[in-house]
Amino acid sequence: MKEDLDLHKKLFINYLTVERSLSENTLYSYRSDIDRFYKYLTEIKNIFSVEDVSENIVNDFLKYLKTSGDKNHERYSDKSVSRFISSLRSFFKYLESEDVISINPVSDLETPRTSRTLPEVLSIEETELLLSKPDVNDRLELRDKALLETMYASGLRVSETSNLETGNIFFEEGYLRIIGKGSKERIVPIGDIALKFIVKYMNESRPAIKNSKSGNILFLNYRGGKLSRMGILNILNKYVNLSGIKKNVHPHTLRHSFATHLLKGGADIRVIQEMLGHSDISTTQIYTHIDRDYLIEVHRSFHPRS
Repeated sequence: MKEDLDLHKKLFINYLTVERSLSENTLYSYRSDIDRFYKYLTEIKNIFSVEDVSENIVNDFLKYLKTSGDKNHERYSDKSVSRFISSLRSFFKYLESEDVISINPVSDLETPRTSRTLPEVLSIEETELLLSKPDVNDRLELRDKALLETMYASGLRVSETSNLETGNIFFEEGYLRIIGKGSKERIVPIGDIALKFIVKYMNESRPAIKNSKSGNILFLNYRGGKLSRMGILNILNKYVNLSGIKKNVHPHTLRHSFATHLLKGGADIRVIQEMLGHSDISTTQIYTHIDRDYLIEVHRSFHPRS
């Protein structure tokens, strides 16, 4: 009977891939959430058919997530539970449209309210310190320097950095052509410093790293393949540790810092929205809250009667 579950998952993921053209990262999230749900159904509830899933079963699953997570009994946050609900809604809506189920067990589920946490950002001084750590006389560290400078200069997502091709860098004009979420294309400015290190890397390091399978991918691992998400994380962690920065820094931190530093410098939020590739201005507006905290901090530090 488990084949029944696996078949529906496979057909659903194929539908998301072919008809909705979702990215690999999004597909991975859907697949991971459904696998987690399946594990609960089969191991906890002894259920092996999607037709046997009721609203009570789904509610029990969500409660389970909040009390005992996947590993070491960690609890899932409200934000993670909301993501599970979203994944299950899409999955069961698909099953309903295909007449696999007659009653949708998640149609009346409410998504928990989540408090929006402000992202961690680096100060300009911390960013400068981080970017100064790679040794540009070393072949791979020159690559790392170009990589980090590019991520900070243009506010790129990890996937956008990983997939950046040499033909999408316009050196004379000073911009990158980026294919973002949902295959949306945007033009993002890139500064002279980042371009200088990209050129140096392309002239001095990349030719020695690339091979017949490298294609036009800009940032390559030591085997000549495309740098993975984990590869970029490991590179960043190396220089965070060398810098002695104690903040919880991850690749998106450079993107957050890019937006925050632009806003503090006086850039219009709609321009920042365009550069980040946000379809909804409300996503970008989180950075106004960061800037507001900065203003309050400055006021408290320097106003004589604060």
